[in-house]
Amino acid sequence: MRVDVITLFPEFFTGPLDVGMMQRAREKGLLDVRLWQLRAFTHDRHQTVDDTPYGGGAGMVMKPEPLVEALEAVRADGPRARAILLTPQGQVLTQERVRRLAREERLILVCGRYEGVDERVRAFVDEELSVGDYVLTGGEYGALVVIDAVTRLVPGVLGSEASPEEESFSEGLLEYPQYTRPPVFRGMEVPQVLTTGNHGEIARWRRREAIRRTLERRPDLLPAASLSREDEVWLSELRKRWPGGGDPPEA
Repeated sequence: MRVDVITLFPEFFTGPLDVGMMQRAREKGLLDVRLWQLRAFTHDRHQTVDDTPYGGGAGMVMKPEPLVEALEAVRADGPRARAILLTPQGQVLTQERVRRLAREERLILVCGRYEGVDERVRAFVDEELSVGDYVLTGGEYGALVVIDAVTRLVPGVLGSEASPEEESFSEGLLEYPQYTRPPVFRGMEVPQVLTTGNHGEIARWRRREAIRRTLERRPDLLPAASLSREDEVWLSELRKRWPGGGDPPEA
């Protein structure tokens, strides 16, 4: 996976890219991140990338010329790429969108700043993404989120190929509770089913707990979740036993 990032602050990425999973992915040749300084595509002495908005208003707007020239130059530097503008106005990033992006050979991430980009820049990108319903200082934060989320799905990056399939949002559900040693911590015990070695019962418990936790914390996810007939029966039972107050009953 190759990711090109167009940004005013390439140095923003050097720390996160040099630790943990992303560092290992780069060392293995599974992730190639190339940083492009937007000011390199300006043509005035001051390397101006922003200007005051037409019609007045607070703040500055990123000019179209350097952004579009940068996009054109980066696109021409390698194989076909999908260009994404990071903006609070974009579609919210979901695990399904992450899976789709992970199938791309190459991504170009455009980091907005200030009050946003000139509206005409939108005609030169393939899509717009937001990492949540809040405003950040710049698109660099969102770009890092996209790189991390996508890299995890590149084959060979994670130690266990099953890991990304069992995590929260993989099937529209939150992940089931996780436990490790000791078996008892300050009076709280690990659920007995996890210590039996019965993998069928463990899988069933985990599935039920994932549904229960999603009902408790993110019920908005359930209508789009991938549920079997058995899952639907369990969810119906949970709703009868838990009409809306307190915690849902345990599996």
